[in-house]
Amino acid sequence: MARAFLVAPDVRSASRAPVFYADQAAPVRPPLSGREWARFLRRVLHASDTLLVLLTVLAGFLVHYEGDRPLAGSTTDANGALIGAVLGGMWITALSLYRTRDPKILGAGSSEYKRVASASGAVFGLLAVLLVAFRVQPASAFYLVSLPLGLVVLPASRWAARRWYNGRQAHGQYLVKAVVIGQPEDVRYVLKRIARKSGAVYEILGVSLPGGRRGTWFDADGRRMPVLSSTDDVVRTVGTCGAEAVIVAGPVPGGNQYIRELGWGLEEHRAELVLASSLTNVAGPRIHWRPVEGLPLMHVDVPRYSGAKHACKRLLDIVVAGTALVLLSPVLLTLALIVKHDSPGPVLFRQERVGKAGQPFRMLKFRSMVVNAEAALDGLGAHNQGAGVLFKMHNDPRVTRCGRWMRRFSLDELPQFWNVLTGEMSLVGPRPPLAREVGRYERHTRRRLLIKPGITGLWQINGRSDLPWDEAVRLDLYYVENWSIMGDVIIMWRTFRAMCAPAGAY
Repeated sequence: MARAFLVAPDVRSASRAPVFYADQAAPVRPPLSGREWARFLRRVLHASDTLLVLLTVLAGFLVHYEGDRPLAGSTTDANGALIGAVLGGMWITALSLYRTRDPKILGAGSSEYKRVASASGAVFGLLAVLLVAFRVQPASAFYLVSLPLGLVVLPASRWAARRWYNGRQAHGQYLVKAVVIGQPEDVRYVLKRIARKSGAVYEILGVSLPGGRRGTWFDADGRRMPVLSSTDDVVRTVGTCGAEAVIVAGPVPGGNQYIRELGWGLEEHRAELVLASSLTNVAGPRIHWRPVEGLPLMHVDVPRYSGAKHACKRLLDIVVAGTALVLLSPVLLTLALIVKHDSPGPVLFRQERVGKAGQPFRMLKFRSMVVNAEAALDGLGAHNQGAGVLFKMHNDPRVTRCGRWMRRFSLDELPQFWNVLTGEMSLVGPRPPLAREVGRYERHTRRRLLIKPGITGLWQINGRSDLPWDEAVRLDLYYVENWSIMGDVIIMWRTFRAMCAPAGAY
């Protein structure tokens, strides 16, 4: 019997349908499993981390040596070599102690980069303490060269490895073979989320249901998945099908005792036990586990919309927006001249949008439509191709010639750096809505107004105008409650890449 597989899509194509395919003849040499590939990737990262740390420390030592010009064999020369050796050893050790190569964080999210940065910062902090404690002459070159260089090359190497690894997973390679068990509705929900989840790494072999019979089929949103067994026979099924993980989709008959015994049974097969929580759209850093008398309690941090974290975000906004306005001034001037020459009317389009806490502000854009575009909107209502409260239309007749290619590359939004500098917007945030859109918001959708709107956001790097309304709302609400500085940096980088290869902009 042919067996169907559900393969989760790549991060950059979460809207693409999952891939189903059939078994082929077994190769002479079976491919490595997802778990074996993860182990191989950790070894590769360990080797690359070690090499890069040694090179960055060597760069710092060379600058230190050239700067001080010590005599060969002098105390200064020896101190520099000793500091470099200690720094390299501590740095390599810290990357392991901070679990920067934990398979649970490799390939998805920002936790991997955060741990690399935290480990690096801790090492240089400890080095400063040791230099003072042992009264060693400070080696500023290591702080001015090795630290910033390491904070660039280490994350860059992780990003390159992630691109390669995720690219292979998008083609059905290096995936963890898994069985999903639970009640039918819970199983269906988990299968759907795995197929859409950024960074999902599971190859679903089949499902196990209460009272399920092997050889039957389970309907997963129009696609058939094989039923491998009942929930009472999961352990034996794992052994026969070679599963590396069992995903429990929700409550199962037998409750906690069943889960406990299932974990025991999976030990002999070295298979992971994964519990799917009903808590969705909450980022990992907000979730903490605290055992109380053997009971693992999950604590979820309440989102905060003010404080030091938001002050750091504002500082980042000012620095980046101010720098961008200065560096891009020739581009801004050129675009202004093109807009002025292309069609009659003002260069800038000022439109009232709704910002944080419902406060209106005038958002700036290069004019990409004819002057009477707002008045002509009523006559185009029947051609609306957008979902929800948004008006979207391919080949909108109101768009000017230069406006079409400016929109394609998001160049019309460059004046919004001024809105960021004045504090009305942020670099990253929810999409800035119109007042008429806010008037049609549902209650939960109004949570988008808890923080400043952004020039870019999760909606911008996940489909832009092609994104369904409910998915755009979900992404914005996720950002509102789970944003981080590192996440903002990643979104800005992915936005730059999206501008270079635009899709979904019109």
